[in-house]
Amino acid sequence: MIAIVERVHRAEVSADGKSVGRCGYGLLIALGVDREDTEADARTLIDKILKLRIFRDGEGKLNLSVRDVGGEILVISNFTLLANCYRGTRPDYSHAAPREISEPLYKFFIDEVNARGIHAEHGQFGARMTVDMQMDGPVIIPLDSHNLPRK
Repeated sequence: MIAIVERVHRAEVSADGKSVGRCGYGLLIALGVDREDTEADARTLIDKILKLRIFRDGEGKLNLSVRDVGGEILVISNFTLLANCYRGTRPDYSHAAPREISEPLYKFFIDEVNARGIHAEHGQFGARMTVDMQMDGPVIIPLDSHNLPRK
């Protein structure tokens, strides 16, 4: 499972011209699900994301987590994160999980973040979406659950 974590002042996602999710100060997360991913991958990513010290403390140092600052999270599904661009100029998405795998894991990810006490909203799975955000920093962190330690 791959996540692109962006620190934002605010973010909003729309589908078919209607707002479907938003967050205030916190994190915008683009989430891609691999064919081999499981709920353990989601938990591994969530553990890391909620502990990332990427928000400024009173001295201006990146010392605080999204939980520490009372931040919110907006999660957007994004299969293009699984693009393989090794050959040619047309990305290969064969490692992206099919809908019957990726949609339940996407929903599990969102539910798990909310269960851990962080307000999380989301985009519309499988829809063409427009994201409006005001980045903070910019701080952009790529994470791959397959490259993180497991508990």
